[in-house]
Amino acid sequence: MSVPTATSAPRPPQPAGIDPDLRRLTVAVIVGAVAVILDTTIVSVGLHELGTALDASVATIQWVSTAYLLAMFVTIPLTGWLQSRLGSKRLWLIALSVFVLGSALCALAWDAPSLIAFRVVQGLGGGVLMPLMSTVLMQAAHGRDLGRLMAAVSLPVAVGPILGPVLGGLVLGFLSWHWLFLINVPIGAVGIWLAVRYFPAGEPGRPTRLDAVGLALLVPGVVATIYGLTQVAELGGFGHARVLVPLLGGLALVGGFVAWALREGERALIDVRLLRNRPLAASSLLMFLSGMVLYGAMLLLPLYWQEVRGYDALGAGLLLVPQGVGALASRTLAGRLTDAIGGRAVAVGGFAILTLGTLPFAFVGATSTTWLLLAVLVVRGFGLGAVMIPLMTGAYRGLDRRDMPDASIITRVSQQVGGSFGTAVLAVVLATAAGTAASLGDLADAFDAAFWWATGLAALATVLCVLLPGRTSDAVERAA
Repeated sequence: MSVPTATSAPRPPQPAGIDPDLRRLTVAVIVGAVAVILDTTIVSVGLHELGTALDASVATIQWVSTAYLLAMFVTIPLTGWLQSRLGSKRLWLIALSVFVLGSALCALAWDAPSLIAFRVVQGLGGGVLMPLMSTVLMQAAHGRDLGRLMAAVSLPVAVGPILGPVLGGLVLGFLSWHWLFLINVPIGAVGIWLAVRYFPAGEPGRPTRLDAVGLALLVPGVVATIYGLTQVAELGGFGHARVLVPLLGGLALVGGFVAWALREGERALIDVRLLRNRPLAASSLLMFLSGMVLYGAMLLLPLYWQEVRGYDALGAGLLLVPQGVGALASRTLAGRLTDAIGGRAVAVGGFAILTLGTLPFAFVGATSTTWLLLAVLVVRGFGLGAVMIPLMTGAYRGLDRRDMPDASIITRVSQQVGGSFGTAVLAVVLATAAGTAASLGDLADAFDAAFWWATGLAALATVLCVLLPGRTSDAVERAA
């Protein structure tokens, strides 16, 4: 933190609210990104209907989700380089247009292979938008009002995975499967219009050398790792060649990239030396754990309502609405508290609430009181919404403007890999415990075991929050 000297110019007073230009930019970014975040989960509830409509097996139709996820990871590591070449506004418009085009093509798919191919187009655009969303806003904020800014940015990030299955269930309940993808077209079109109006004039791109070696190591490494983790749930464990070969091979490639990037420094595809910055390292670790808790539990909760309680996909999705309500309720308060008292205290409180909101599900049975569980979900959502803001804010503390794209990529990859890993681990725990279930009560006990793991991960994150910085009033000071 800078120490004022006798010759230091006094800082101008900070505005009471977010600057109007920044507010308009935030709206443009959120509208553009919300469809991408929703699309990650909205399709998951429609896989059965898609398989039936397109006459595809379960093994084939699962690639509708897997291909989208893997395609996102092809372009995420390239975002920083592309931004330097094209500028933020031009890159945002191109990526969002690619996503909208992919969405329209998906709705026109005539069979499963064509749908999978068009999902790849969607994922390539969506992969750029996710890290670019945070970078654009953090660079525009110049270190001011970060808590309130992240409260706005975290809205789609926190609520999207929760409301995606609900929206998917509603679409399938009243419309055809084509609308799972067509719904993105008007949202994306509005996002493009807002970006044209409110994004700052695109800075000219500058010639930047692409780290081809880093690209050849990192992209296939991350894609192979994610692919291996996606196979765990289907195969029921880590001890299968289809899991171990891509997982271990991918981790080896990622390790090779880290060694290469340490040698190359700023010339690397992603400057991993930024992880020497403690706030970024701590935020990335906690984003990994939050991804495990968020996405892992999002596997368990709908399955519990369906497999143990007997609800259909739409009913299970609607029962998750209270969690979204809780996430919405906490974000404004968490943003203001992050600005006022610092991210560490808010993150500790958020993860503690998340732990308390997950613990009751470790005791659920086949006849547990529904209204009580819905109340618990509100509490759980409140904690989820609160933890996102201090983690996203703290990641950029002390970084220069030019380092923010790499920081955005690191945190995004951390959360998504954590989500895939958490889903894999909890799927194995659930499958192992449910393998000997002879009754509905035994199946409920299997879910209890998996929820104990989710509770433990949230509790671990609560303890590790001590690694985060405290007050963030001078966050990103050097970028201002």
